[in-house]
Amino acid sequence: MMGAHKGDGPALDGRGLRIGIVQARFNQGITDALAAACCDELRTLGVAEADVALEQVPGALEVPLALQAMAESDRFDALVALGCVIRGETYHFELVCNESAAGIMRVALDHHIPIANAILTTENLSQAVARQDDKARDAARVAVEMAALLRRYPSD
Repeated sequence: MMGAHKGDGPALDGRGLRIGIVQARFNQGITDALAAACCDELRTLGVAEADVALEQVPGALEVPLALQAMAESDRFDALVALGCVIRGETYHFELVCNESAAGIMRVALDHHIPIANAILTTENLSQAVARQDDKARDAARVAVEMAALLRRYPSD
């Protein structure tokens, strides 16, 4: 198929991209690690530190509204959602996971902006720790790749 890539995908170049990150503070040890790994990967991809804005919100359910505000500002080429919801810590695990994901997707589609969702949803803390670095780095790569894709198809 024309344009298809194998392996790790296309070479990514984040130079000149403006990336907004929303970090939920709930389970902050995990989300701080997510933010650090995401920002590190963005730097590796060439995104200037001055072109990254990081905002914090209380928890995963607050992430979509903060993303919406960032999207409406027209200051960003892509956004990243960071958070951690652990089943054992809340009886409404499914609600938080499903509603935050649905809100994030709605913001992306309504505002025609890529949003990489790196809100971890795990059974326990050890699963979250095991996933935090890879998931955050993947989110940075998704944000850069999707921003480049949308630049090829500008909307008016």
